[in-house]
Amino acid sequence: MEIDPALAPYFQDGRLEQIPRQRKKRLLLLDLLAQEFDPGVRYSEREVNDVLGRFNPDTAALRRYLVDEEFMEREAGDYWRAGGTFTP
Repeated sequence: MEIDPALAPYFQDGRLEQIPRQRKKRLLLLDLLAQEFDPGVRYSEREVNDVLGRFNPDTAALRRYLVDEEFMEREAGDYWRAGGTFTP
């Protein structure tokens, strides 16, 4: 994972120390996190938490931001990637 220089102050040793308050930077972060999920794959909440937990323990906030900003969608406890940068 390559961290955008604008996000570097929020990371330490690959861990997210603080969620950016500024929306523009938060969107950069969410795009970065969304890339951890494969398009077309449904994930349980636990699987999403496992991935997000590698970056920050506040998985509920990160999940909520991902859904609210339409990087992921949720239905009946399943999550899937709905946006963000796609690399072939």
